[in-house]
Amino acid sequence: MKKEHFTYHSSDNVTEIHAIRWIPEGKVRAVLQISHGMVEFIDRYDEFAAYLAERGILVTGNDHLGHGDSVRSEEYYGYFADKDGNKTLLRDIHRLRRLTQKRYPDAPYFLLGHSMGSFLVRQYLCIHGEGLAGAVIMGTGWQPRIATQFGMVLTTAMAKVLGWNYRSFLVDAMAFGGYNRKFGKLSGKAWLSRNEENVNTYMKEKLCNFRFTLNGYYNLFYSIYTLSFENFLDGMPRSLPVLFVSGDDDPVGQFGRGVRKVYKQFLRMGMTNVKCRLYPQDRHEILNETDREDVYGDIYYWMTEIFVSGGAGQAKG
Repeated sequence: MKKEHFTYHSSDNVTEIHAIRWIPEGKVRAVLQISHGMVEFIDRYDEFAAYLAERGILVTGNDHLGHGDSVRSEEYYGYFADKDGNKTLLRDIHRLRRLTQKRYPDAPYFLLGHSMGSFLVRQYLCIHGEGLAGAVIMGTGWQPRIATQFGMVLTTAMAKVLGWNYRSFLVDAMAFGGYNRKFGKLSGKAWLSRNEENVNTYMKEKLCNFRFTLNGYYNLFYSIYTLSFENFLDGMPRSLPVLFVSGDDDPVGQFGRGVRKVYKQFLRMGMTNVKCRLYPQDRHEILNETDREDVYGDIYYWMTEIFVSGGAGQAKG
């Protein structure tokens, strides 16, 4: 396996986006593009990417704006773009897909989105879903439209006084304040994983220790808000294979209830090839849990069934 770091221009016309590709030895059987979660970075997926690359699947992904090495200076951590931040992230995902497909035009192309990245991928399927071989929706959730509307109104009102770069403890608490409650913790990141080593590593990592700006939160709320409209969801290709995977102890997915709501929403929209698996006792980061190799294997075999059976879509963007 060969691991390459590279950059490409963001659609914000200012930032250089950092990205990685994990390249298998020999023939590339398929491609998986990863959209990472909030307050993390793409290199956290190294173990999973190496697992797939050893089996002939090229993995690639970028640090979203405001994350990892796609940040111009410290003040921009958790900040997307001055205008249309959510759309800018989606365009950057699409740019990476186009760049990758130029190199591997015949390889079946899959997307995986985790947490914040899962909402972005769900949006992406409605805009650019044609030609994908399949999508993995990981660590996702469901919020009522009124809740996301409230978040958008609140962050807009605060930004008029404090500016879009402001980092609000109130908004942070509103978004994540109750996540540790089930696990007997008042603070920290126990909700991320039952794997204490993973939680400790996350807590010590500088690139995972910043608070989102009002700009970042507004665009996150907007992303989830758009997914509540069936006329927007109508853009999904009905035959696209989709796999939902989450921990059944993940508060982001309301301990499985929210994941099932989204899964049923996809079925209601007429999606014909949708599967859902919840992992017992796993929390939010199932790729870093103690049973992570089971998750790796399930995703790999699901992908393999699609591209070996000839069910993959054409590699077009």
